[in-house]
Amino acid sequence: MGQMVAYVRVSSATQNTERQDFRGYKLDQVFTDKASGGSTNRPAFQECMTYLRDGDTLLVHSIDRLARSNKDLQDITHELRSKGVTLRFIKENLTFDDSPQSELMLTVMGAMASFERSLIRERQREGIEKAKAAGKYYKPMIEIDMDEVKTKLDAGVPLARLAREIGVSRQTLYSRLKEM
Repeated sequence: MGQMVAYVRVSSATQNTERQDFRGYKLDQVFTDKASGGSTNRPAFQECMTYLRDGDTLLVHSIDRLARSNKDLQDITHELRSKGVTLRFIKENLTFDDSPQSELMLTVMGAMASFERSLIRERQREGIEKAKAAGKYYKPMIEIDMDEVKTKLDAGVPLARLAREIGVSRQTLYSRLKEM
């Protein structure tokens, strides 16, 4: 019998992992990333993939916590299956091993998730276009004390460093300074 290994991912350092609940499972190892799902820079995920061995089970709270796209899900699952690792998604109550039934279910589930993401993006685009046409769409902006930024810039603090400290891009600061 192999080990029970969990992979946990949240999209940012400020998010909390508590929603991804593994109660009822005796875990031997947990790997946690605080990175966007779209990012390929997920060190804990890479470490997890290296750690897993034949007979292990990888537990993930939900499909969207593991894969960025249908192709990504297929690639990860193929790699796990080639190692003899079973993949189990808690929320969807799905288990994938090296059986043909698992292959079929994975393909169907991945296609449905991809379709759902496309519908969400389409509805979002439609909503933004409608709001723009009504003159009600404004890009969300973080509240920035621009007087403090200006004082620090005048004191010689590099704009890039200020942007990092505030948690915005340099371009956001350039735009806000231009507005002043």
